[in-house]
Amino acid sequence: MWQRLYEEVGSLGFVPITVAFDSAGVSAAGQWIEAAKSTYPSLIDTGHLVAELYGMVNVPTGVWINEDGRIIRPPESAGASDGFRQMDPQTFKLPDAALASSRATKRAYIEGLKDWARRGEESPWALSESEVLKRLQPPSNEHAIAATNFAMGLHLFEQGDAVAAQPYFAEAQRLHPENWSYKRQTWALEDPAKAGGAEYWSAVKALGETPYYAPIEMPTS
Repeated sequence: MWQRLYEEVGSLGFVPITVAFDSAGVSAAGQWIEAAKSTYPSLIDTGHLVAELYGMVNVPTGVWINEDGRIIRPPESAGASDGFRQMDPQTFKLPDAALASSRATKRAYIEGLKDWARRGEESPWALSESEVLKRLQPPSNEHAIAATNFAMGLHLFEQGDAVAAQPYFAEAQRLHPENWSYKRQTWALEDPAKAGGAEYWSAVKALGETPYYAPIEMPTS
């Protein structure tokens, strides 16, 4: 998706930069980067630093930044929607209506990116500085402590002490339960199959009416 977008509007100065949040590094994320055959920058953030700095709690998450370094749209779902929650976890199939809705959401997001690449500040997708500041949410004390616990857990795990790491991972999730990156990374480090297995789907189901992906605020014109 990103390679096609880059080929279409890259000549206008648009450059996607993808960042994989995976503490296992190249061994886990490298195959996906190679499969994408990207000609744009593709990075791996083993320490989840980008997620912490931008307040990203799920993937895929996108941030739009202009050539002057100003955030044009703060972190939001990069075209993903909750339609996937109707997926059969055994067959990975979606009902037709959910599939159509998911595709429409992704299409709208991509078209918005193209419009911004072409029109810049004139695009209805481009937010004013005041609107960006209104939407940005600085980390609470609990979330800052959660990030510290998660970082300590990663450090201990990398030192080979998975047992000592677990309480820190658990505390990070307790303090910031909305952070799905903490959950998935913990599961992936314990057992890669857990990251998309029964434990994951059970946690998604437990959300009830709570969104997994917050709906993107679409422009009205």
